[in-house]
Amino acid sequence: MRSPGKGFSLFTALGILACFLPGCATSRPSEPRSPAADPTVRITLIHLNDVYEITPVEGGRSGGLERVATLRRQLLERNPNTLTILAGDLLSPSAMGLAKVDGSRLAGRQMVAVMNTLGLDLAIFGNHEFDLSEEAFRERLAESRFKWFSGNVSDAQGQPFAGVARYEIFTAENRSGHRVRIGFIGLTLVANRPAFESYEDPIEVARRQVRELEDRVDVLVAVTHLPAELDVALAESVPELKIILGGHEHENLRLHRGPGLTPIIKADANARSVYVHDLSYDTSTGELAIESRFVPITDEIDDDPKTRREIDDWVNAAFAGFRRSGFEPSQVVARTTVALDGRESRVRNQPTHLTRLIAQALLHGAGDADLAVYHSGSIRIDDVLPPGPVTQYDVIRILPFGGDYLTVEIRGELLRRTLDQGEANRGSGGYLQTAAVSKAPDGSWQIGGEPLDPERTYRAVVIDYLVSGREKGLDFLNPDHPDLEIATSHGDIR
Repeated sequence: MRSPGKGFSLFTALGILACFLPGCATSRPSEPRSPAADPTVRITLIHLNDVYEITPVEGGRSGGLERVATLRRQLLERNPNTLTILAGDLLSPSAMGLAKVDGSRLAGRQMVAVMNTLGLDLAIFGNHEFDLSEEAFRERLAESRFKWFSGNVSDAQGQPFAGVARYEIFTAENRSGHRVRIGFIGLTLVANRPAFESYEDPIEVARRQVRELEDRVDVLVAVTHLPAELDVALAESVPELKIILGGHEHENLRLHRGPGLTPIIKADANARSVYVHDLSYDTSTGELAIESRFVPITDEIDDDPKTRREIDDWVNAAFAGFRRSGFEPSQVVARTTVALDGRESRVRNQPTHLTRLIAQALLHGAGDADLAVYHSGSIRIDDVLPPGPVTQYDVIRILPFGGDYLTVEIRGELLRRTLDQGEANRGSGGYLQTAAVSKAPDGSWQIGGEPLDPERTYRAVVIDYLVSGREKGLDFLNPDHPDLEIATSHGDIR
C-alpha cells in the first residue's frame, strides 16, 4: 500500500474530513426553497361570459355548465385561490326563461340556481340583465349566492342595487403568509335603459375607481360587458388595469391594446369555452405575470353530478311549464338534412340555412306577399342545430321573443332605404334577413328578380318589432310613416 506522498498533510486530511460534515459548502446538495421564503402568490381566474343555456349546445357536443363545474373543481384542487367570474349576460334571454313555473315565468331563476350550484363567485351585469321586469330582476339578485358588482350601473336614484357592490377586493394568500389584493371593477355598456336603472360612462367610472383603489389593492382587473371597441378605449385610457375580462361579443377574442399592451380577452357564449387566467404576483418586487389559456368546453369533460342534477330538475320543471301553456317541447315539427346555424356571429353578418328557412316560412305564411324581411336580432338561439329533427322547443329557442308577423304595404323608396340601413347594420341585431330580395351586379336591389321600383307599393312580410321604429337606425320605419301601412296580422311568428 502506497504511503501518503509529498503534499499530503494534516490540514489536507482535515479538509477532506470536513467535507463529510454538515454545512460543507463544496459538497452539500442544494435544498428546495422553503415555503416561508417564497414571495409569489398565485391566483387562478375562470372567466366566462354571455351564458343563456344551462344545457350543452351543438347537439350536446359543446358547452354545458355541468362541465364547467368539473373544470372549476379541478382547478380549485390545484389552487385554492381560484375564482369563477361571469362577464355579463346571464338572466336573459333564454327560451327556458319563458316557461311558467309556480305561476310566473322563470325569467332567469334557473340560471341563478345552476350558477349557485356550480360555484360562481363574481358576476357583473350585461345589457340583457335588464330585459327583466324590475321585480324579477331584484328577485334574481336576492337569490344569488355569488356576488354581483357594478361600477357604472345603478338604480333609478343613482344608488347601488341591494347587495351589489361598486367593486370587489379579493385577498389571496400563499402558504408562507404572503398576500396580494386584487381589485375588480365592473363595467357595462349603456344599453336597454329601463326606468328602474341608470348608467354612468364606463371609462369615466374606471378612471375614478382606479384613483379610489390605488392605495388599497396591488392588482387592478376590469370585468366588462362592452363592445370590443370600448374595451380598447378602456385599455388605452386606463393603463393601470392589468387585464380586461370581457363579454358581449359571443365569440372568443384576444387583443393587446393600450400603452402597456393590456390583454383584452373574451370567451365564447353559452360556455362553449372559458378562459383560465393564472396570475403570479411577486410580493417582494411587485411584478405580475399573467398566463391566459383558452379552454374549449366539450363532451370530453365529465359532468359534475351535483350540477347535472340541478340542471335536470330545471329542465323538467320548465318543460312541464311549457306543456301547461299549450306547447309540447319534445314534439318534432320538422326534419332538416343540413345544420341550422343560429350563432349570433353568423346571423348578424350573413344569411344562413336557418335565416333563409325563417324568411321563406314568413313568405309562405303570409301567402300573397312580394318579399319577407326581418331583423336578425329576433334569433336568439346562438347555437347550431345539427341535421335531424327540429322540436317545438328548438323553435322557442330560435325565436324566444316571438312577436306577430305582419303583411305591410310599403312604398319602394322606403323599402330601399330600409334595405340599405339593414346592410349598414351588419354585425348588430338590426342586420336584415330577407326572402325574394337580392342584389344586381351593380349593387342595386332586386325584388323577386326585378329591379326595385321606388314608386311601386310592395307587400312585405315583417315581424312587428321591425316596424316599431326601435331597431338600430330604423327609427323612420314606424306606423306613422306615410309610405307604410299595416295590412294584416298573422299571429305569433312561431
